[in-house]
Amino acid sequence: MDLRKLKKLIDLVQESDIAELEITEGEEKVRIAKSIAGAPMMMSPQHYMAAPSAPAAAPVAAAPVEDAIPEGQIVRSPMVGTFYRAPAPGAKVFCEVGQSVTAGDTLCIIEAMKLLNEIESDASGVVKAILVENGQPVEYGEPLFVIG
Repeated sequence: MDLRKLKKLIDLVQESDIAELEITEGEEKVRIAKSIAGAPMMMSPQHYMAAPSAPAAAPVAAAPVEDAIPEGQIVRSPMVGTFYRAPAPGAKVFCEVGQSVTAGDTLCIIEAMKLLNEIESDASGVVKAILVENGQPVEYGEPLFVIG
């Protein structure tokens, strides 16, 4: 399924009163559901087998609090996936804190459904903060970088 189409569907769910949306196209099936208490929305592919239930785990540390983020243009994740700072393991990272970037420069890669998506800067300036660790899963709309 086209990632732009997925983003539009996520926006539709977010802006409407519906709590959940499920779409099937051929063999692909996507379910988008709103989370409780303003947490980020989750997308889950339905073609995987469900794992057996396990006891509840300890809570995971929350994402960075918006108030703790330095001032500047925030670059957010346009999709759910895995964040990578470099094009390959052992390769030079795309950017560092303190580095100047221009609009259109590649900041990172987000792997989603075996596709590597280059995330570009939408503003020119200096990278003030990198808010995600390499290899960490990210949610749609999660802050990734601050550019000032």
